[in-house]
Amino acid sequence: MLGKLSLDAIPFHEPILIATFSVIAIAGLVLAFLLIKYNLLGILWRDWLTSIDHKRLGVMYIVLALIMLLRGFADAIMMRLQLALATNGDPGYLPPHHYDQVFTAHGVIMIIFMAMPFMIGLMNIVVPLQIGARDVAFPFLNNLSFWLTAGGAILINVSLFVGEFAKTGWVAYPPLAGLQFSPDVGVDYYIWALQISGIGTTLTAVNFLATVFKMRAPGMKLMDMPIFTWTCTWANILIAASFPILTAVLAMLTLDRYLDFHFFTNDGGGNSMMYINLFWAWGHPEVYILVLPAFGIFSEVVSTFTGKRLFGYKSMVWATASISVLGFIVWLHHFFTMGSSANVNAFFGVMTMIIAVPTGVKLFNWLFTMYRGRLRITVPVLWTLGFMVTFTIGGMTGVLLAVPGADYVLHNSLFLIAHFHNTIIGGAVFGYLAGFAFWFPKVMGFHLNVKLGKAAFWCWLVGFFMAFMPLYVLGFLGMTRRLNHTDNPDFNIWLYIALVGAFIIMAGIVCQLLQLYVSFRDRAQNLDTTGDPWNGHTLEWSTASPPQYYNFAEIPTVSDIDAFTDMKEKGEAYVRKDSYAPIHMPKNTASGMAISGCITVMGFALIWHIWWLAALGLLGSFVALVMRVYTKDIDYYVQPDEVARIENAHLDNVAKG
Repeated sequence: MLGKLSLDAIPFHEPILIATFSVIAIAGLVLAFLLIKYNLLGILWRDWLTSIDHKRLGVMYIVLALIMLLRGFADAIMMRLQLALATNGDPGYLPPHHYDQVFTAHGVIMIIFMAMPFMIGLMNIVVPLQIGARDVAFPFLNNLSFWLTAGGAILINVSLFVGEFAKTGWVAYPPLAGLQFSPDVGVDYYIWALQISGIGTTLTAVNFLATVFKMRAPGMKLMDMPIFTWTCTWANILIAASFPILTAVLAMLTLDRYLDFHFFTNDGGGNSMMYINLFWAWGHPEVYILVLPAFGIFSEVVSTFTGKRLFGYKSMVWATASISVLGFIVWLHHFFTMGSSANVNAFFGVMTMIIAVPTGVKLFNWLFTMYRGRLRITVPVLWTLGFMVTFTIGGMTGVLLAVPGADYVLHNSLFLIAHFHNTIIGGAVFGYLAGFAFWFPKVMGFHLNVKLGKAAFWCWLVGFFMAFMPLYVLGFLGMTRRLNHTDNPDFNIWLYIALVGAFIIMAGIVCQLLQLYVSFRDRAQNLDTTGDPWNGHTLEWSTASPPQYYNFAEIPTVSDIDAFTDMKEKGEAYVRKDSYAPIHMPKNTASGMAISGCITVMGFALIWHIWWLAALGLLGSFVALVMRVYTKDIDYYVQPDEVARIENAHLDNVAKG
């Protein structure tokens, strides 16, 4: 009846997990009590959970990312603490099977369920506003994509308390990920969490490509698009091209595990190296999917806070295109150690080095934009300057690892771990945090507390260097990856420094949470929260902050890349209209949540081989989809008098400054 699921799947013997479950349960009850006490359940359901507004969905993506950041960073602290304690013969506090789950979950969560939702959230909020669109091309699909991502995140968190997660590392290589060596449900949790969220991500890419290519404001040519929209567009092209590879390779691994196929079993006629090839054919473009939008954010920040146009706009666009193309022909550098021929290794080594060229173009463009500009040291600018230093170091170590001979020595060491975090944290995460601070006033209508924002930045920056520079040293000393204890006394001091660095980063995260609390509290009390305002910059067209739910009363007409600046100079930016046309808008819906919920139930059932529940989940998702297709009145018109009321209120606020 319940397949492989039994009471033995509950980890009663793991005090850490039981304590974690208790804390989460208590926090959930407190949250439910507050929502009921302040009558917020109706608002949460009506205005957020069922919303198809790209701006609200963007906020929900970011909230999901921040929640998963806390979960993923908790895993990081556990790993650093274990390695600092497990020295000189001490086993530490985490048993090996638990430690293996922790480092696997950390990688999956931070890449798939923290960085990706953060990036997609910022893209959701900003891109339609930058191209003059009222929403994305397919608003319901946008809602469904979010809930599919949330469904995958739910599954990976359920694995904490029902069963266990994979012990394979986040790449889940066969034969370790095969049924023979991982007979438990951990790899199945991994497969279905990634498959469900991956489908949502692929749908997002299709949605945004359609939006950018078909819904730009009249007169806006491709080379008139803001640079952030360009970098997101190339990231979505990479998603649309690479995520189906991940879907296919995980489907083959599923068939290996469930139906005894032998795609990746050498003794059965398969080839485990095929998995590694396919995985990294997705995995390396994924790195650029994460970092390209961050490059766009830095470009917007540098241009805004120097008061200058971005230097070399066209070269930035073509550099982004070059990175996207080259990103597809460097995947083999992830397994230089597999024994390929010298010619194959040389080709992929050279391609990996070449990709540093367009990346360097971007760095010099930002520097030349700052040159002779009046750079204001705001929180987004701090994240940008911190990125430029940190990412440059990561890039240089990447060029070193592009040499096959050097990679052969360093690949399985902590040097590679340091390089990867150097680029992803120093590049992608710093970029998202810059974008979060930069566009927060646009989304919420008020600024974040600046002092706490700067404190968070310095904690992140100092903590990052203390946490990861020692790993470069440990890599040179010969410490390999995925160890849960060490016996070399030369490693100890560096492991202790790395632990201190991790705690300093934790202080930065605490500062950011405190920053959100203080800013919302001050706003609720009508205190001055501007702190360090962006000198009145509204950033995207003449929409309000936060923007109206329909974005634009009239879709703007674009003449060049700085059309809004031209409109302001001509006095056409904030003009009252005598009359407005009705605006066609889609209605909110619970269908996306229903479809995703059924698919998530199906995934859970397949993990535990509860076949009847899996069939029920699949049927439920199909019924919910059909009901959505045949639902009438899925849209409505905003009437002209309502548009006039909202627009005049906005223009009154503009007049008041």
